[in-house]
Amino acid sequence: MKNYSDSFTLDSLPEKDCIATYQSDRPSCPVEATLDAIGGRWKVLILHELFNGTRRFGELHRSLHGITQKMLTQQLREMERDGLIHREVYMQVPPKVEYSLTDLGKTLQPVLDAMHLWGKKYLEQQ
Repeated sequence: MKNYSDSFTLDSLPEKDCIATYQSDRPSCPVEATLDAIGGRWKVLILHELFNGTRRFGELHRSLHGITQKMLTQQLREMERDGLIHREVYMQVPPKVEYSLTDLGKTLQPVLDAMHLWGKKYLEQQ
């Protein structure tokens, strides 16, 4: 089995950063906060699409095979609430809505790149 430490140079996670506290509904661990923001089946795929530029709702829906309109709407609203994406509404007939990444959302590119690299190496071992 290949050692992943040969491929990655990330420092280990500080143990004190992930001590569980149950005093509020907010995550206390940075990893938990990250998973809350991008976790689930669709958010990472939505981010992947938006890394390639601004998309309209219909474009996102067509590119994400298997997602319902309701689920896409829900995921986009959550990501907008979390400050990861920007929703621009153009008042015209028919209405036009475009989605793009915020500056905060763009900072997730290296995170997803690292996930991609890890997944690729993992699949090679299977």
